[in-house]
Amino acid sequence: MSKKDRHDKSKQPEEVEVNDNEILEQEAAEENVNDALANLQDEFSREKDRYLRLFAEFENYKKRTARERIEMFKTAGEDIILSMLPVLDDFGRALKELEKSKDEGHSKGTELIYNKLKETLRSKGLEEVGVNPGDAFDVEIHEAITQVPAPEEKLKGKIVDVVEKGYYMGDKIIRYPKVVIGQ
Repeated sequence: MSKKDRHDKSKQPEEVEVNDNEILEQEAAEENVNDALANLQDEFSREKDRYLRLFAEFENYKKRTARERIEMFKTAGEDIILSMLPVLDDFGRALKELEKSKDEGHSKGTELIYNKLKETLRSKGLEEVGVNPGDAFDVEIHEAITQVPAPEEKLKGKIVDVVEKGYYMGDKIIRYPKVVIGQ
């Protein structure tokens, strides 16, 4: 054999003997790898779902606490304003009495203080519930304290007198107006 023949033989691929056991072992290893990959993909999907749910829950928590915080700021002064309403009512009654006495000096001073208190409370969100005699009675807005015979036929079932003013704070009624209804 010449050198060239030996060289040509070395370039030819050698036949590899593969027995059935090695093929079965390779297939089993591939199945194990595929099973492990499927298990990892399932676990990844579960964890991703868990993460998305947790993230959504956290976002809902942030939104809820932000709404609660805004609501708390809106009504933070409600207790203080509620305690000031009797003072506002007393000033209103004092003004009516001073107008009867025709004392200009006292009337002007009291009116000045009354208006200042009223404007301060208005700047904090307090609004008066507009109620006048002759308005229709609404259970959602008014509090009926008594019924009296209607002085006129057109006042039956309507408001005859407003005993105490009512007030809104934002969209919420913090004190219902107390009214007398014609029967």
